[in-house]
Amino acid sequence: MTKELPLDLVRTLLAVADEGTFDAAASALHVTPSAISQRVKALEQRTGRVLLIRTKPVRLTESGQAVVRFGRQLALLEADTRAELGLTADDEPVRLPIAVNADSLATWFLPALKRVPPEHKICFELHREDQDHTTTLLREGQVMAAVTSSPDPVAGCSVHRLGQMRYLAVASPALGTDLDLAEAPVVVFGRRDDLQDRFARERGTIASSLRHYVPSSEGFFDAVAGGMGWGMVPLAQIGDRLRDGTFACLDLDHPIDVPLFWQQWKLDSPALAAVSAAVTTAAADLLVDPHG
Repeated sequence: MTKELPLDLVRTLLAVADEGTFDAAASALHVTPSAISQRVKALEQRTGRVLLIRTKPVRLTESGQAVVRFGRQLALLEADTRAELGLTADDEPVRLPIAVNADSLATWFLPALKRVPPEHKICFELHREDQDHTTTLLREGQVMAAVTSSPDPVAGCSVHRLGQMRYLAVASPALGTDLDLAEAPVVVFGRRDDLQDRFARERGTIASSLRHYVPSSEGFFDAVAGGMGWGMVPLAQIGDRLRDGTFACLDLDHPIDVPLFWQQWKLDSPALAAVSAAVTTAAADLLVDPHG
């Protein structure tokens, strides 16, 4: 016998996943935490699966991720349908969570979102994550679309090539350009950032263990410009800084290009389609064309 998923229970689980705790979900849904707990338990009993690890914040199990993905898809389709039928308030936006890497967010992605026609009334919820890991958020159902370095589509998603994010190895002129990479201080975005190590490996050496971790695109830029160390900075962020002397390039002829792709859920959604069109068009204008 097929068991239906009560939509009110699905929406409750989605609220818990978004808010992180039962108390916060209760506040968002204007019910008591006890009611939230009872609804989640009822959904777990109906599915026969544990859906949440009850930590703070909560963590979704694999089964919980599947239900949350369904809940997000349902919410988006419902919002689109209500808008098409004229049943939404004029100021009621469509909520669209998107995962994007920090360097894209600091350079071309926000201008891309500005291209989305305003009549769609989309409330963007951006999740910053490394481009090698944004697909994880798609797979977990936390986001509906992502800028990613992976050409392999997540189950239920389509994928489109955007272009390449080009990085140059630069340093402050005060630090110099004839650097011994094994000894010179280096600026790294985070533990997952291997661009500096990759640049060094391609030159038959290693990057120094004297490294500064700066987990902000703007902060990373300022750290390299300020002479804390050399680093791989996006060409789109460098602009005229080579010409004006802010940066000196360590090797202008050997950039590192990181391919970027747009992955999104396969939904017939006008809002999602409008964002996809804006992002892919902007990427064609602002990223490096791998075939150009």
